[in-house]
Amino acid sequence: MTRVRHGSERELLQAFIDQQRDVVLWKIDGLTDEQLRRPVGASRLYLLGIVKHLAAAEQYWLCELFGRPAEPLSLAATDDLQAEPGDTTDSVLAYYARARAASDAAIAVVDLDTSARTWTHDTVSFRFALLHMIEETARHAGHIDGIRQLLDGRTGYLPHDAPY
Repeated sequence: MTRVRHGSERELLQAFIDQQRDVVLWKIDGLTDEQLRRPVGASRLYLLGIVKHLAAAEQYWLCELFGRPAEPLSLAATDDLQAEPGDTTDSVLAYYARARAASDAAIAVVDLDTSARTWTHDTVSFRFALLHMIEETARHAGHIDGIRQLLDGRTGYLPHDAPY
C-alpha cells in the first residue's frame, strides 16, 4: 500500500482501516501459539481472542449489516474476546484475512450513506460502521501493543517499513 494523504473519503477511510489492521498483524508477528493464547492480567485478554473478535466484528459491521457476504458469527463476535476450543493460530489468522477481504469488497461498493439497523435497533450509515471499525481496530491494537510488551518487551507504533 502506498501512502495515502489525499484522496476521496473512501480512499482515506480504507487507508486508515488498513493501517490499523496491519498494526494488529505486525504486533502479533513472531509470537508462539502459547504466547498468543496466554491470558494477561485480571481481564483475561489474550491476543488470539482479540484477533478473532476483530474478524467477527468486521464481518458483522461491514458485511452482515449491509447485506454483503459474511461468514456466520461466532462466540468471538461478542465482547468476550475469546477464541473457540477448535481454533488454531492459523485458522484465526485465515479468518481475519477472509474478514478483511470481505470487508474490503464491501468498502469498495457500499455507498457511505447507506443505512442499516444494528442488533440494538439503532440505524447507522455505512460511514458510521466503517469509522466504528477503524476505532475498534485501533482500540484493540492498543490492547495488543500492551500485551505484546508484557510478553516480550517489544514496542513500537508502526513497523519500520510501514508506508503510512
